[in-house]
Amino acid sequence: MITIRKIYLADLDVLQDISIKTFVETFGSSNTKENMNIYVHNSFNNLQMESELTNPDSEFYFAEAGNKVIGYLKINFGTAQTESKHYNSLEIERIYVLNAYQKQRVGQQLFEKALAIAEEKRCSYIWLGVWEKNAKALHFYKKNGFVEFDQHIFVLGDDKQTDVMMKLEVKK
Repeated sequence: MITIRKIYLADLDVLQDISIKTFVETFGSSNTKENMNIYVHNSFNNLQMESELTNPDSEFYFAEAGNKVIGYLKINFGTAQTESKHYNSLEIERIYVLNAYQKQRVGQQLFEKALAIAEEKRCSYIWLGVWEKNAKALHFYKKNGFVEFDQHIFVLGDDKQTDVMMKLEVKK
């Protein structure tokens, strides 16, 4: 049984650990070790993670199987969003699940949590960016009704990569 629970500052070490593990599992084989190390160091260090966890416009949720954290979700509102042009929307910045728990609907449950929050907050839509080479994630979001609407650049170390921006209208 999978449970979803909100993450707080006391969970910082566990969040940092699952963030690094899932990011490396997902992108390590498609990028250089140097670029991965730079990104992990800059994005998942204690100061950065604490700043994100204490931002009132961001929320994190763990997916747990028993007492084991197997994935997580990060959502942003308002000024915490990575693109400033999205008013009255919810950004899914991260949904990551450990490889060992893929195909067990963990990502789907995390997405459904984000959707429920967007509906509760009466957001117009949910949006996100997905690396153009991440076919699995692109398929997942398309299956859930997301459509492409733009692109932006995501910098991983010294590599400028293209993210496909996708959105889903929220039913009111």
